[in-house]
Parts: sequence; structure tokens; C-alpha cells
Amino acid sequence: MWRDEEQGQVGTGRAGRSDRRTVLADAAIGVLADAGVRGLTHRAVDAAAGLPVGTTSAYLRTRQALLTALVRRLVELDQGELQAMGERVVIRSDGELIDGIRELMRHRLTGEGRRRSLARYACAVESVRDPELREILVPRENAGRAAVRAFLAGRGVPDPDGRTATLLACIDGLVFDRLVGGGETGTDEIQGLVAAALRGANGG
Repeated sequence: MWRDEEQGQVGTGRAGRSDRRTVLADAAIGVLADAGVRGLTHRAVDAAAGLPVGTTSAYLRTRQALLTALVRRLVELDQGELQAMGERVVIRSDGELIDGIRELMRHRLTGEGRRRSLARYACAVESVRDPELREILVPRENAGRAAVRAFLAGRGVPDPDGRTATLLACIDGLVFDRLVGGGETGTDEIQGLVAAALRGANGG
């Protein structure tokens, strides 16, 4: 048996503790997506995870600890998605970049991806007043970002790093707009974002 001195929780080992916290963080993402920030409580996470009352507070004692675990898990899932897409999708043309953006947006606007998006934007608002959360949410390198940057650089655009950051921020904004306002994302909108990213490209 071990004892987690930070949380005061008795368990079976570090691996078990890590797995349980992942389960709780996943449940917390769902609660935040479905019930909003006010509905994110330790008891609500217990219920969503199907665990006894008090489990969440044993592992994540404070609300800050719960939010931090939730945001770290969101970033982990997002990074995994972008890494997998970057490794799988080859960008050799404007059309392939447009297709990749469309696929990413579909992931983020449907099913579990939609719930993660709702939770992500709620956390972004919370991070305005929380430097720790804001630091965790800073965009990170992954294969998807690298693939877009390599394509833009290959096309000779000025400042491919900056153009990549701007393009991804615009995609994020378009996802937010569709979450709030509903409706489909038209191909023309995505084409417009890509055209802006390629402005000044060699031969463009």
C-alpha cells in the first residue's frame, strides 16, 4: 500500500493513481461541457465517472486541482489528435490543406470532439484570471502544426511560423463561431482562410 501525502489518499500504486486521475479528468471534461463552469463540482464528477462520492475530492482536493487536471487532460487529448492527423495527412496542395482543415473541424464539432471543444473554450475563459491554466493552454508543437508550417514554407510565404499560428487561430475561431451559432462550415470559408495564409506565396 502507498499513501499519497499530497492528497491523503490510500491506493495501490502510482500507476493506479495516475489511471484514476485520468478517469476523473475525462469525466470532468464531460461535466464541464454539459453543465458549464458552475456545474463543475467534485460530486458531479464522481457521478459522471460512476465512482463513490468523495473520490474526486480525495484525488483532486481543491477546485483548482480539478481544473488543472481537466485542462492538462484536454491538452493531452488535443495534442494526440493533432499529432495523429499530422502523421497521417500529407499536405501537398491547397486542396489537401483545405481537406485537412475540414476534417479537423468535423472532429471538433461533432461527438466527443464537440464536448471537448465546449470544455476547452470554457477553460480558455477561466484562464484569463488564472496564469497556471493559461500557461497549460499555450499552443504547443505537434505533427499537425509542423505539417502546415512546412507546406506554407514550401510555398514561400513570408513568415511561415506566424502564418501558421494565424491560420490555426482563425480555424479555432471558426470552430467557436459554429459551436455558439450553429450551422455548417462552408468550403468557401475554409478556402478564404487558406488563401489568406498563402498571400504573397511564390507564384501566388
